[in-house]
Amino acid sequence: MQTMRALVAHKVGEPAEGLRLETRPIPEPGVGEIRIRVEATPVHASDLHILRGRYGFAPTFPTVLGLESVGVVDKLGDGVSGVVSGQRVITLGVAGTWQEYIVVDATRVLVVPDGISLSTAAQMIINPVTALVLVQDELQVQAGEWLLQTAAGSAVGKLIIQLGKHFGFKTLNVVRRRAAVNEILELGGTAVICTEDENLSQRVAEIAGAQGVTKAIDCVSGQVGADVCRALSPGGEMLVYGALATHRQTDAEKLTIPLFARSMIYETKTVRGFWLYRWFTATPKNEVQSAVKRTLDLVSNGTLKVPEGQPFKLEVFADAVALAEAPAHGGKPLLVFEG
Repeated sequence: MQTMRALVAHKVGEPAEGLRLETRPIPEPGVGEIRIRVEATPVHASDLHILRGRYGFAPTFPTVLGLESVGVVDKLGDGVSGVVSGQRVITLGVAGTWQEYIVVDATRVLVVPDGISLSTAAQMIINPVTALVLVQDELQVQAGEWLLQTAAGSAVGKLIIQLGKHFGFKTLNVVRRRAAVNEILELGGTAVICTEDENLSQRVAEIAGAQGVTKAIDCVSGQVGADVCRALSPGGEMLVYGALATHRQTDAEKLTIPLFARSMIYETKTVRGFWLYRWFTATPKNEVQSAVKRTLDLVSNGTLKVPEGQPFKLEVFADAVALAEAPAHGGKPLLVFEG
């Protein structure tokens, strides 16, 4: 029996307690399935939320985590067409990628466009699609409009700045460290607010002026998310797609966005959530395909540049996990497998 290495999560808890590198049988593809030899798979914050029992779904343990990957088609099951052995492919909505081989439905992959690096391909879906869908499909940000966003130095934040430059809308970018300001401006951010030493609401009013800001995206939540909502003009809308302020928190009061009732009621503002996983499952297939194609086109033509990831061999997965949670860690940690 041929075997492979897999990073297995055995229980809810901290990565150091629950993750183990194990040997498992290499799976065989069934009818309509293909087997992929995984080349690279990122470590996302969402992976660690799942492990800690803080995500939107809970798997049955033991389980293999990982929500995104790139690899080479290694074997075809019966009845497969449109995919050939040896093609490099990206997995779409496939979980369990932290292992050397995975078996997936043949319809859940995309062939990697020419000229796309391994690092970019490994990160092609979750963050880039989130950024594009938030901007174009959910908020429909128009040229000349302001878009206010928190955690502008995050992977999604940097992609949204690039989309602003391409589509002509202005980004008002919130960061928590003064050291991050220049990087955001150099990337093309229109303006930056640093919560380390600036009042968010006051600066939004000063920067946007009478035009104001009616659209915002937030992945911090907590008081920062509340401040962003309060800074919006009447009729404004905020989409919440993350909750960085709640990470590692156990106090229930810290797991909230303390919205100001008068501002919400009398200025008729809207706050709603966005979760890519639910969007993938609830959105009509043709709309999902359109969003993914638009994303791939923007990456392929160089409009969207996905920051280069940092590779880690599977044996040092603990270092990759630590980097994923480090402040200002730079590139996304990637678990890589030698072919």
